[in-house]
Amino acid sequence: MTDPILDVRDLRVEFPTRRGVLTAVRDISLSIHAGEILGVVGESGAGKSMTGMAILGLLEPPGRIAAGEIRLSGDRIDTLPEAGMQKIRGRRIGAIFQDPLTSLNPLFRVGDQLVETIRLHTSLTQAQARTRALDLMREVGIPAVEERIDNYPHQFSGGMRQRIVIALALCAEPELIIADEPTTALDVSIQAQITALLKRLCRDRGTAVMLVTHDMGVIAETADRVAVMYAGRLAEVGPVDRVVRAPRHPYTQGLMGSIPSLRSDVDELSMIPGAMPRLDAVPQGCAFNPRCAHAGPKCRAERPPMQQGAACWLAMEGETA
Repeated sequence: MTDPILDVRDLRVEFPTRRGVLTAVRDISLSIHAGEILGVVGESGAGKSMTGMAILGLLEPPGRIAAGEIRLSGDRIDTLPEAGMQKIRGRRIGAIFQDPLTSLNPLFRVGDQLVETIRLHTSLTQAQARTRALDLMREVGIPAVEERIDNYPHQFSGGMRQRIVIALALCAEPELIIADEPTTALDVSIQAQITALLKRLCRDRGTAVMLVTHDMGVIAETADRVAVMYAGRLAEVGPVDRVVRAPRHPYTQGLMGSIPSLRSDVDELSMIPGAMPRLDAVPQGCAFNPRCAHAGPKCRAERPPMQQGAACWLAMEGETA
């Protein structure tokens, strides 16, 4: 197997405060290969978006990467100064965020924004950059591009604006795209179009994609592998088919149990009791143990390592919680 495009090892993100250091991401290790979509899923506060921001070098102060390393095609990027990361963001790593209006300047035509981004990261002339902008708009499914390229963001629907943001992310043909909740603000039919577009672009261009979401349905339809996060840690990692059909961690089982099924008729969906712990109140042992119906003394005392795709004592053969 070829080396991964993105390789994250033992990543830890901390926020120093007057009351002590809060750890938002703990010992995260993951990789994404060319042409692969890795879905990162979990509840709000799980640390999935924070992981993406750390990779992009966009942590808000006083947030910092306290340990671990991040490599892009073998090059270490977590130790680069801001000037070095500015050369990588947009050129080697593209980003797609939840609300396209935060990524598009309402005062400028979308064509001007595309052309500016293309010229910033390539040596193309103004005319060549405009031609490439038109091609990108066609590629992401914008109709009548010759007329729409001179429109402002407010003249596009939400789904079309998100397509423009995807085109912006593709301007410099990046090796990696980090998509943070790219379909959350869209209705279901448009969500399906955007996820299908991401899959096609990933397949055709060989781009690695990190898809951050709380929606297991989007993960099941889009991703090749899935990483389930809980309280800043990885709970389970594996191929989507295996994780969806036979989840091994109780938290993943709870997530899957909360999804309605067309094949069964139930009066109410199952739910996970309790809530995600605060950063300053993560319990000892397995962070999920207060919400787990199967937790035993070992779960409450020792943190389980990631083995056979799950960080759970109960999932390990021969182990007793």
